[in-house]
Amino acid sequence: MSVAIVADSHLGGPGGEAGPLVEQLDSLAQSGCRRLLLLGDIFQIWLGDRRYETAEIAAVIPALERLRERGVRVDYIEGNRDFFIAGSSYQTALDHVGTEVSFEVEGVRYLAVHGDGLNDKDYQYRFWRWLSKSALSRFFWTRLPRRLAARLVGSTERRLSDTNFKHKQRIPEEAIRSYAERRLAEGYDVLLLGHFHEERRWRVRGGEVRLYEAWFRSRRVEWLPPR
Repeated sequence: MSVAIVADSHLGGPGGEAGPLVEQLDSLAQSGCRRLLLLGDIFQIWLGDRRYETAEIAAVIPALERLRERGVRVDYIEGNRDFFIAGSSYQTALDHVGTEVSFEVEGVRYLAVHGDGLNDKDYQYRFWRWLSKSALSRFFWTRLPRRLAARLVGSTERRLSDTNFKHKQRIPEEAIRSYAERRLAEGYDVLLLGHFHEERRWRVRGGEVRLYEAWFRSRRVEWLPPR
């Protein structure tokens, strides 16, 4: 099974327009892809309500639907810029939406998470993450008048740029290693992470950690097994 991975494309932000990524998605099935893992933050901000749909979202969702029609499984890991996608009308373009997913390729057991919530000492960010993704926030977003909602999406995007303070200053290797060793002990060989935008690999007790470079920097689809 060939698995394609896209992490942190941030379309509508530093990733620009959706066209280049859509072209890559449309070529995946003929390249032998049987599973697509979207490792979070594919859009600069994604709210699970069509009132907030951007041109980039409107372009990518049909591409994902085309992939599924061709037999490719599509998994979405929610990033820090993704809100309330599970159970929304966008769910039809995705086989799975969640905070993590596990799978096996050629006997190697992988666990994939976005990576923004694993530093348990970043209390400021963890509180903001909990609040922004809470049921109360979902109730609030779905009942705002459209014009006010549009303004608040802009302010939320700016707020997102100021969150995850410690992660933005440096990659928290110690926190990543601690998290990885704990999760790999559950029966996995490799932990896959996005969020940090830089490519890194570490050997840890029990296996390996792989950080993927952001698509908006590399413009590259990653593969398992590597090509």
